[in-house]
Amino acid sequence: QVQLVESGGGLVQAGGSLRLSCVASGGTFSNYGVGWFRQAAGKDREFVAGMSWDGDRTIYADSVKGRFVITKDNLKSSVYLQMNSLKPEDTAVYYCAAKHGYEISNARLYGWWGQGTQVTVSS
Repeated sequence: QVQLVESGGGLVQAGGSLRLSCVASGGTFSNYGVGWFRQAAGKDREFVAGMSWDGDRTIYADSVKGRFVITKDNLKSSVYLQMNSLKPEDTAVYYCAAKHGYEISNARLYGWWGQGTQVTVSS
């Protein structure tokens, strides 16, 4: 059983930056692919960024390419999402997730989820 705990959300002005963190406990973190997803009010959960278990592959949603960076630190059992040039449309609850296997963009394939952290970007 893997537990994931996110932190780092908050209120930021448009153009600002935030760094989300997600710490995992249980299991062997180096074996897991990881992803960040977000859900805005009234909308479906959407994929933001993902990294394969070996770090060889990263994928980003088109809406965040060039602005967000996902990193994974196996020694700290942590995954991070550096968010730059934030826009009001980035406002959402952000979730980290972990899974076995190489596919990293499909939310349905993730077995473990954090509780989410709110990110609000003001205009």
